[in-house]
Amino acid sequence: MSLLQISHIFILALALPVRAYPFPFLWLRKASTAVQNFQDQSWLWGWAWGTDSTVSVVDRSPPVTFLSRPAGFGAELSDLLLGYVIPLNSFTVPCSNETATSHIDSPNLGCPSLCSIDPNIPERLEPWIALVQRGACQFVSKAREAQRLGAKAIVVGGEDPDVSGKPDTLVNMFSPEDASDVTIAATYIKYSSYAELYSLIASSNTSQAGLKTVSLLISSEFSAWQWYSPILTFLTILFIPSSLTFLTLVIHRIRAAHAAQRERAPEDVVKSLPWRVWTGSGWEKHEGGAPAETDQNVVPIIPVGDDDLELGQSPPAIPTTSTQTGEDEDPVWFNTQVECAICLDEFVKGDRVRVLPCKHIFHLDEVDEWLIQLKKLCPICKADVTCPPRLAHPSPTNTSPGEPGSLPNASPPRPSSPSERTPLLQAPTRAQVVQDS
Repeated sequence: MSLLQISHIFILALALPVRAYPFPFLWLRKASTAVQNFQDQSWLWGWAWGTDSTVSVVDRSPPVTFLSRPAGFGAELSDLLLGYVIPLNSFTVPCSNETATSHIDSPNLGCPSLCSIDPNIPERLEPWIALVQRGACQFVSKAREAQRLGAKAIVVGGEDPDVSGKPDTLVNMFSPEDASDVTIAATYIKYSSYAELYSLIASSNTSQAGLKTVSLLISSEFSAWQWYSPILTFLTILFIPSSLTFLTLVIHRIRAAHAAQRERAPEDVVKSLPWRVWTGSGWEKHEGGAPAETDQNVVPIIPVGDDDLELGQSPPAIPTTSTQTGEDEDPVWFNTQVECAICLDEFVKGDRVRVLPCKHIFHLDEVDEWLIQLKKLCPICKADVTCPPRLAHPSPTNTSPGEPGSLPNASPPRPSSPSERTPLLQAPTRAQVVQDS
């Protein structure tokens, strides 16, 4: 089976449900009608998607104005065109209909060929405008026939929507063939406008060459945009999706940046964490803050004079960089940390490390970059460094010291299911250390 046959079967399968069940598709027709009505009422839509002009009956006070749409063929109006509008069926009938004796017997379609049945014929020197209705033949054929009869322009009215089922809206008139021979202007009006204009002519007291008529003014204020309309249409179609895509990307980047900022620790919080220096035999403590580059990690020694000892005065205390409290005591497993979990290098003499609230230690520069640029969680136990230390490391249990099995620094129960905050490495509890010893 060829690809063409498959496509025909697919189209037939889509068409059958539409013919069998037409009611679900009624909403599509209503939506199309709403869009068309919006096009007629919105100047911005008409400016971007098609050029609109107006035709006005100027011998009424106030003038009666109808929206119109110039054709894609024929003469382009550079100035206003004023003339007498005359329906073609008021003095012509199709030449094939030889039995017709009045314009009432023939519709006002203006399709070729037309023959005159009335002795009153508009003069070619008079600026008269032909009025016809859509249907039965191409738009360009109607324009050619009106031009042959001597009209200076042609106004085409829409079809009755109750009869044709088409929406009452403006349409673009194009020619499927070469229309360079058409030298008169052509414009399109809606059926409602056509019916009102036709009734005004029928009730008019003005006549031209014995035929009822009204003075009609065709404007050309929007015709200058006719050739720019396709360009504006293309730019509009290209600009709207591009703008929506760009706006979506900007919103996504802003939300991602805010989410990433919430996941990082503030720099002042990180810099306030304590840090230590490995001296080769122990850890030298320092309070929070960025260490100076010239820090030699040496505790100053103040000389003690003999006079002070002879006078019984106690020597001055040696200043230290930090003091220990009960809350800052190191857990039993603290000194078992011999390497940085970020770079996996062992600590050597002179290495500076940052002590997190959970008591895990890492090289100072590496863990600072981790906390400030990536995550505010400990790389090992996933503890939040922005939380108070009492929430970050184990707290004592509620059992009294005298009860058997009670431990002053027992760890809280571990979570049953792993999550983002589940520690990668579990530190041994004091009960496990006592049991192993």
